[in-house]
Amino acid sequence: MQYRIDKKSGNRLSVLGFGCMRFPRNLGAIDMKRTETLIMKAIEGGVNYFDTAYIYPGSEEALGAILAKNSVREKVFIATKLPIVLVKDKADFDRFFNKELERLRTDYIDYYLMHQLTDMDFWDMLKNLGIEEWIAEQKKSGRIRQAGFSFHGTQAEFLKLVDVYPWDFCQIQYNYSDENFQAGTIGLKKASEMMPVIIMEPLLGGKLTEGLPQEAASIFKKADSHSSLAAWGLNWVWNHTGVTLLLSGMSSEAQLEENIRLADASAPGMLGPLELDVYHQVLNVFNKFYKIHCTGCNYCMPCPQGVNIPGCFAGYNLSYSMGFVLGLKHYITSIAAISEKTAGVGLCVKCGKCEKICPQRIPIIRCLEDVKKRMEPFWYRWVIGIARFVLGKNGKKNLQ
Repeated sequence: MQYRIDKKSGNRLSVLGFGCMRFPRNLGAIDMKRTETLIMKAIEGGVNYFDTAYIYPGSEEALGAILAKNSVREKVFIATKLPIVLVKDKADFDRFFNKELERLRTDYIDYYLMHQLTDMDFWDMLKNLGIEEWIAEQKKSGRIRQAGFSFHGTQAEFLKLVDVYPWDFCQIQYNYSDENFQAGTIGLKKASEMMPVIIMEPLLGGKLTEGLPQEAASIFKKADSHSSLAAWGLNWVWNHTGVTLLLSGMSSEAQLEENIRLADASAPGMLGPLELDVYHQVLNVFNKFYKIHCTGCNYCMPCPQGVNIPGCFAGYNLSYSMGFVLGLKHYITSIAAISEKTAGVGLCVKCGKCEKICPQRIPIIRCLEDVKKRMEPFWYRWVIGIARFVLGKNGKKNLQ
C-alpha cells in the first residue's frame, strides 16, 4: 500500500480509502460476517482510512462494532459526517455527534465532515448557529482531530467555500466523467494547494464499470485487454497530483484485492497521452448514452410516496446504453411493476423533498417525467396487466 501525507496533520493516509456506504447486505441488513472479513482484510492490506456517515443506514454501528471487536480502532482513521440537512438548531450539533461516537464506539473522530455542504448560504446558516465555535470546542477537547466538508454543489460555490474557513481537508466527487462537474479539476487544483483532498465516487457509483455502455467498454478493452474497467477508472483519479486518497465502496473480496493491488502500483502522472486519449474516446460515448447523472447513492430515499427514484433512473439510463428491452426489464423489476404495490414514477406528487437532498443536484421531478414518457409508453399498462393476469395477481381487475 502507498501512503500520502496529510499536509495539515502529518498523518500517513493510504491512497485507497474504504467507503462504508455500500457494505454488503443480506435481506436489507448489513451482512456483518462478510463486512468484518472485508474490513479486516482491508486493514491487513494497508488501508487505514474508513469513511462513513450518520445517514448511511447501519454503517456507523457496523464499523464501530467490528473495529472494537478486533481491537483495531487505533490502527485506522475514522471519517464520519454531521448531517447538516437535518440540523435545526445548535443543540443538534452535540445530539448528532454524540450519537455517532456511541455508534462508532469511540471517544474521538479523526476526520469529521460537514456533510453535503452545497453553497455559501448553507455555510452562513451553520455559522449563525455557531458551528465555528462548536468545532473549536471539539478540537480543543480532542473529540475531533480534523474538520472538513464534503461538497455537492457548483464549482463557483466550492471555490468560495474553501476560503471561508481554515478547513483541515475536503471531500469532492471526481472521476473521468466529472472533470467539469461540481468542484471539478479547477476545484481540485485550488483545494489541494491548501489542504488534503479526498475523492468520492471515483467510479460514479459503479456506473463507470457495470453501467458503462458496451461501446465504451470495448474502447478500453481494445486499448488494454488486461485492465479492468475499475482499473481504468481508479487509475485516472490516482494520476492527479492533487489527490490525497480516493474512497472505494468495496462490497466483495475480489474488489478489495484488485483495488489494493491497483493502489500499490498507482502514481501521479502514471498515464501518458495515449491512455488519456482513450478516456476522451470513452467519455464521448458515455455522454451520448448516460442521460441522468445519478450515482445510486440513495440519499433521496425513502421517497414519501414510495417511488424508487434510483431504480427508475437506472432503468432509464440502461434503456439507452444497453437497449430499450433490457432497460424496460430493469425498470419493471426495480419498481415491482407486477406487484400490487409498485414504486413507479406515477406515484410522484412533485413534493420536491428528493431534490433538496440530492448530492448531484439532479432536477429529479423533471427527470421522472422524462422516465415516464420513455419507460411507460401507451401500451405499458396493457403489458403489465397481462403479466399480472398470467401470474395470477388480480388479473381480472387489472385488465378492465
